[in-house]
Amino acid sequence: MHPISGWLPGGLRWRLTAWVAAVMLVSAAIVFIVIYGDTGAELRAAIDRDVASDTSQLAQALKGSSGKSSRQVAAVAARYVRAQPYGANSTLLFVIVPGAPTAINHPEIEGATQPEAGETPADQVREDAAGRALLTPRLGYSIQPVPDVGDVRVHERVVVVGKLRVIAGAGEPLAAVARAQHGVARAFVLAGGVVLALALLASYLAGARVSAPLRRMSAIATRVDAGDLEPRMDVGSSRGEVRVLAEAFNHMLDRLAEAFEGQREFVADASHELRTPITVIRGQLEVLAAQENPPGSEVRRVEGHVQAEITRISRLVDDLLLLAQAEQTNFLRPEPIELPPFVEQLWDGISLTANRRFELGPMPDGQLTADPDRLAQALRNLARNAIEHTSEETGLVRLEVERTSADGIRFAVLDDGPGIPAQERERIFERFHRTDPARSRAAGGAGLGLAIVRAVAEAHGGQVRARDPRNGSGARVELILYGFAPAVGDRSPPRDRTAARRYPSPR
Repeated sequence: MHPISGWLPGGLRWRLTAWVAAVMLVSAAIVFIVIYGDTGAELRAAIDRDVASDTSQLAQALKGSSGKSSRQVAAVAARYVRAQPYGANSTLLFVIVPGAPTAINHPEIEGATQPEAGETPADQVREDAAGRALLTPRLGYSIQPVPDVGDVRVHERVVVVGKLRVIAGAGEPLAAVARAQHGVARAFVLAGGVVLALALLASYLAGARVSAPLRRMSAIATRVDAGDLEPRMDVGSSRGEVRVLAEAFNHMLDRLAEAFEGQREFVADASHELRTPITVIRGQLEVLAAQENPPGSEVRRVEGHVQAEITRISRLVDDLLLLAQAEQTNFLRPEPIELPPFVEQLWDGISLTANRRFELGPMPDGQLTADPDRLAQALRNLARNAIEHTSEETGLVRLEVERTSADGIRFAVLDDGPGIPAQERERIFERFHRTDPARSRAAGGAGLGLAIVRAVAEAHGGQVRARDPRNGSGARVELILYGFAPAVGDRSPPRDRTAARRYPSPR
């Protein structure tokens, strides 16, 4: 991501702000719906209690009257309701008496002959119809439209006065409920707007703070993409996941720089190793071409040099291909190996390759699960490394095989050469590394032998290391593998022994 993209609407800070806004709006909407509905429900419940109480009081007044006829009851009802005239904050009262006019404290409901100021005859007709609908008995609770008032919550009940059954009713306008709910809505809009604005500002600042390391990381990644591996993330006072991310990013860049440096060194070393034999071949051919009729001995001499250098190039290419294949899943083909005959046959062959004092120490009896070809290659490379740094005829090259654990086996190749300095014991397994000028290209290989040993060991899940020799001189390189199964019935301790073998020097 380009650094400037953090400022665009699709950047992290804007997405975080949008998410916070969405969550705030949804949360506010849910809270508003709950409070808005609860406010209306509470007020309607209070109105229901009030009108029920008013109806009960009106019923008590009617029951206490001394009238027996419809007109007498209607007169008592009229005196009661007109004593409490209807107003904006009062209760609508009415009594429906069979055979007598309805008593009500809102005279306009009974009907008017002329429209009020600002009203048309049609408006008056609608109001008269609403009044008649209100005076139609509906027992219990109902909501009725009242002229000039709006919706009214009405409660009606039957009252028995003597032998008469009259309807007593009371009502309160619902405008108070609407006003309360509108007040809640206004409060939510005002308070919610302020809170939302503050939340958006806070989320934007938080998003900017969180995305700042990512923008710096993006800028550094852009520089790395351009080939600059030097910049690193400034961890500073970062904490938590940001610090972990920054440290991981820096560690990744360190590993990347090391990999690039190793790649450059590898290419340079490989180029140098290939250039040397090619130069020798070209020089020998030029010497031969400079002679018009070269003698046969000269041709054979040049042929010998060229063949030797071609062999060297082939070996180097084979080693490079082997190292390249070491990370592939099919690099190994493990199988059970009978350890004593395998090691003895291998060491017999190695003892014929040089004039040294070869020795094979005792070894345990059992099977090792490993790739025999790769294991043999690793042991030959260890032996070749020892051979290159020991003296002819008198130099010692010894192989010791011993158990290290229940299933561990250690192959140790020892020599009495100059040894390996302590500071070089880890680096000798690097590609093209040589510890001293004595390990020259003329005396040895290209410096890939021990690197191959390490690749074989790691592919088997084992390890290779250089240690101090037990007798205090020379070098000791150990290859440790796992997967050893002792022979059936063998209860010997981990360090098994058979008779050590010495090999006569080849003549």
